[in-house]
Amino acid sequence: MGAVRFETHPSEYKHWKFSIDEPIARLEIDVSDDEGLRPGYSLKLNSYDLGVDIELADAIQRIRFEHPEVRLLIITSAKDKVFSAGANIYMLGSSSHAFKVNFCKFTNETRLYLEEMSAETGVPSIAALNGTASGGGYELALACDYIVLQDDGHSAVSLPEVPLLAVLPGTGGLTRLVDKRKVRRDLADCFATIAEGVRGKRALDWGLVDEIAPPSKFGAALEAAAAKLAAGAKKPAGPGIELTPLEPKREANQTIYRYVTVRIDPEGRAAEITLRGPSTPQPATAEELRNAGANLWSLRVFRELDDAVLDLRLNHPEIGLLVFKTEGDPQAVLAADGALAETQQTDWFAREVVLQMRRALKRIDLSARSVFAMIESGSCFVGSLFELALASDRIFMLDVEDGPKVGLSPLNFGDLPMSNGLSRLETRFLAEPDRARRLEGCEGLFDTQAALQAGLITFAPDDIDWDDEIRIAIEERAALSADALTAMEANLRFAGPETLETKIFGRLSAWQNWVFQRPNAVGERGGLTCYGRPERPKFDYTRT
Repeated sequence: MGAVRFETHPSEYKHWKFSIDEPIARLEIDVSDDEGLRPGYSLKLNSYDLGVDIELADAIQRIRFEHPEVRLLIITSAKDKVFSAGANIYMLGSSSHAFKVNFCKFTNETRLYLEEMSAETGVPSIAALNGTASGGGYELALACDYIVLQDDGHSAVSLPEVPLLAVLPGTGGLTRLVDKRKVRRDLADCFATIAEGVRGKRALDWGLVDEIAPPSKFGAALEAAAAKLAAGAKKPAGPGIELTPLEPKREANQTIYRYVTVRIDPEGRAAEITLRGPSTPQPATAEELRNAGANLWSLRVFRELDDAVLDLRLNHPEIGLLVFKTEGDPQAVLAADGALAETQQTDWFAREVVLQMRRALKRIDLSARSVFAMIESGSCFVGSLFELALASDRIFMLDVEDGPKVGLSPLNFGDLPMSNGLSRLETRFLAEPDRARRLEGCEGLFDTQAALQAGLITFAPDDIDWDDEIRIAIEERAALSADALTAMEANLRFAGPETLETKIFGRLSAWQNWVFQRPNAVGERGGLTCYGRPERPKFDYTRT
């Protein structure tokens, strides 16, 4: 399989029909059987692979930026009697362990993005199940605000992974059952072990769906539910802005975007990611921000960062360390942040830009990579770009006369939270909450010693020791076990409260890394291996 690319456009969709009848957007899943990302499997029954979800993520993104007039999203199927059979089992069975985990991670992020569109943008979604929704298909429905199931005697909802495949639902289905929909534990236990799923009135009584309707009344039920949800949704805004292509220049071990450059060191198993600050004066008013559109630095740089991180995650699994650097004028970054902070409460576009920043930064937190930040002379680690440092496992700042400075903007204090719901500053100073609050009143920039005293950096080598300390730190990190580091980092990064999001990524990622490698799932007679074959799987029934 060639490199996976995450940019697409509705005109290029192979698996979704995207339409808008203002104020309602409609996505119909219509998966092309023979258009998988790689040969060797057929995407029957609206089953999906990563390509299907890349299109879904793109559609959600375009609704938010290009169609602010939308007040409701309906997700349904263009095929009769089937909504979606979930992730394609033959695709999973033939994929590497790393690909399976990263596939599940991306689909999780996409479903959380759908939920964020409801919570933050004010655009709810309805899953119109005009056929059976199994596994990941039902998990997509669970990410919606309202589920309508066709009551026709055969349409069902199911999470068949445990009984059929010896794995778990891969995109948060178990967590959403009990945390989001608050399904009783005993009923959820029964449901998750019934391979054929649950239909009609029982699905409604158990809380698995919100409404059922026979085929003759399904359209009317959907129309009534849509009217009700749309009435409580956000007020239409507009006009939207076009998300133009990023068009990076890709070379051997290097990718160059307008504001982001990625250099890969295959032997050192590290990637250096440099972000450049604005080179021209930035818009200051809401109207100027919208006029800048997709070329607005704050939006463009974080879209490029998001694409770069996804490329590293899927196409360069051997890269274990991300080293972040920045270049530019700190004051220009602070000015860009200030304009967003001042306008986001009243302007839809400014708010969506901040939410895009949030999403890209979370992607770094969840990428199973070590992260270092290198703050050198000429850097601009301030405000939104300082979040990259706060997302790092270690922060190195050069200590020289007239050296680099770091600084904070209003965006550092709650607008860009981690999955635990806290800002990165709050998470950093969990033992001293007042310390984070005191920093909110600090004006100006911190030199190296002031940053060290404030707890904003980890180490401050001088110019004599810098090269050696950085080289040793990078080499030592690359020499450690990737498995142990991934587990260690995940344990350390998300201090504080647990949320539905941290449960999904923390618990599920850990179980995927274990269950996906167990013989019961992927051995010669494992559930995934035997799926679709005449022989039954053979399990080791030892509990550990």
